[in-house]
Amino acid sequence: MQPMFRSALLASAMFLVPGAAWAAGPDGEDGQDKPRDEIVVTGTLEQKTPSATGLALTPKETPQSITIVDRARIDDFALTNVNDLLAQVVGINVERVETDRTYFNSRGFDVTNFQVDGIGMPLVAGIQFGDLDTALFDKVEAVRGANAIMTGVGNPSATINYIRKRPTDTLQANASIRYGSWNSWRAEGDVSVPLNDAVGLRLVYAHQQGDNYLDYNRINRDVFGATLQARIFDGLTFTAGYTRQDNDASGVMWGSLPLTYTDGTRIPYKRSASTAADWTYWNTLDQTAFAELAYDLGSGWSARTIATYRRLSYDAKLLYAFGYPDKATGLGLGGMAGIYPSTYDQYLGDFYVSGPVKLFGREHELAFGVSSGRTDVHEWENFSLDTIDYPSVLDLGHVGIAEPTYPGEYLAADYSDRLKRAYGAAHLNFSDRLKAVVGVSAMWLESLGESYGTDMSRKNSGVSPYVGALFDLTRNVSLYASYTDIFNPQSEILLSGQRLDPAKGSSLEGGIKSEWFGGKLYATASLFRAKQKGLAAFAGTCDVGDPCRAGDSYYSGVDTTSKGFEIEIAGKLTDNWSISGGYTGLKIEDDAGAAARTFLPRRTLKLATTYNVPQLNDLKLGAQLRWQSDITYADSAVQDYGVVTGDVILRQPAYTVVDLMASVRLVDKVRASVNVRNVGNARYLGSLMWGQAYYAAPRNVSVALSFNY
Repeated sequence: MQPMFRSALLASAMFLVPGAAWAAGPDGEDGQDKPRDEIVVTGTLEQKTPSATGLALTPKETPQSITIVDRARIDDFALTNVNDLLAQVVGINVERVETDRTYFNSRGFDVTNFQVDGIGMPLVAGIQFGDLDTALFDKVEAVRGANAIMTGVGNPSATINYIRKRPTDTLQANASIRYGSWNSWRAEGDVSVPLNDAVGLRLVYAHQQGDNYLDYNRINRDVFGATLQARIFDGLTFTAGYTRQDNDASGVMWGSLPLTYTDGTRIPYKRSASTAADWTYWNTLDQTAFAELAYDLGSGWSARTIATYRRLSYDAKLLYAFGYPDKATGLGLGGMAGIYPSTYDQYLGDFYVSGPVKLFGREHELAFGVSSGRTDVHEWENFSLDTIDYPSVLDLGHVGIAEPTYPGEYLAADYSDRLKRAYGAAHLNFSDRLKAVVGVSAMWLESLGESYGTDMSRKNSGVSPYVGALFDLTRNVSLYASYTDIFNPQSEILLSGQRLDPAKGSSLEGGIKSEWFGGKLYATASLFRAKQKGLAAFAGTCDVGDPCRAGDSYYSGVDTTSKGFEIEIAGKLTDNWSISGGYTGLKIEDDAGAAARTFLPRRTLKLATTYNVPQLNDLKLGAQLRWQSDITYADSAVQDYGVVTGDVILRQPAYTVVDLMASVRLVDKVRASVNVRNVGNARYLGSLMWGQAYYAAPRNVSVALSFNY
């Protein structure tokens, strides 16, 4: 038995320990009176979600790994943007390759499926543009592993589902103001008002601005959301909303820092080093409007239909650095610049029905639906032909770079993706101890148009079955297993200029789920294995005369296998002590058995905890930890300078980042808080995905005042 899996099985045994091993008494009580108005925390079992299967199941009832980050965790640790939030989620890696484009991965593969209230299409090229603010969301759910039932695309990484804030039955209001390092500040407000017995309105606003530790970098972000909910008559509810996130960033990086000199030795950058110039910017506007009808059909059945329109637009003036500098002079970097206005329009529709049925003397749950989505992409390019030379790399941020001229823009990309799917799932109640989830998703994907000279046309269709089972060993402990096919359409191109065929394969997961203290504490251990045949892997750069456009990257299809284990715990150890986090062990191989995607950490540990002291003005203390093992990247391009032979191995050693927080009630409904990020001032690169990188933020501090009614 391999050491990684032996460790996972040994660790699993802890979930069979009786609840008394975790607390002083039953249900976590120690005999003293405790307040019962507790906040549900990350991952607890009471929260039902349809994110994985379309069925409203708790995490323990779902034969897949789910992490839920709730509003309390977001507020406690000031997780004001999605990148910071997902960096703390078990099994999710955030690749900060540039200041304003971010990639995500899980279990060895890219995360491309992002949804809002269960509705969405894969991100364009799997990229998050700008910082997505969390002010609009009540919680965030991460379903790890393939999720073909609810997405139609069986990517065996993860699906991220953002749950919107909605009107509440009672008047609620909160406001906060925060000031932090680098002259950054943030104001946020959230109010929910019942207009009458049948109509409610919720308004959310946030503004954030400030400098950054990186040279030239500055952000200015405004976020607005309005949601109206009305009960038309008993059983029928209408909800409509509009959200707007306007993220303006200046001094941005396109690409990142070259990491070595021509002789292969590392460049000793300061943490603030950036390849940006003061005239660069990347302004992103993300707007969404939606309308939803939910109808209670009676006898436990309900139906929902939702229509969504989303427009993502950005205007960017960018500067990219390339080459390797000479060690003696620091010179040798060249630059290229361009202006890139772009728009992405999405039209989404979904109809969904669920409810119970009785069969063979037992009640079962059914869910089925159909959906349709279209994404229209328009990207313009205005590329400068001027020669741009950088100063010495050790003078970056101190010597300005003159802005070039631009000849005029042209429409570089004009294409559409259309995705239709039908799906169904059943929660089968075979006995008091044995349950199963079965489902199937059929999808049809069609693309038309061109992108930078590449024909984007394709027609793909596939069917992905899903089957999972849970068996209750005891009242607290269950075994589970699930299987699904992988059908993963790809946008990368071959040397021929044609798109790769969809990657196909299978995803298998199994393990132990357990609950303790009356459902307040949730603990899991899982093993997983996923294999994709024909997965896109970088193969080279197109030359003049090749069928693909010169300068573009081309890919080949590689059989890639990911396997590993995860251990996760979330909930309350006592009424005042909350904990969440977990450990991931991962192995990724290509079809020859060699290590693949070495820029991904093979081991990660993430933990967060808070402790309340009600007697001291409701003092709350907290900490979160993120550790990852070392990562590497084999850089072959440096050989072109004739100084070194063989690949240069870039390495980011293992590192640990610890954040601390504290908050206290000053007067009734008013709290003061302080957050310290990277308290140990760890120095590390944000990613090695591209062989270029920049340093993550050093130690920083923010303080806040908040009002809650």
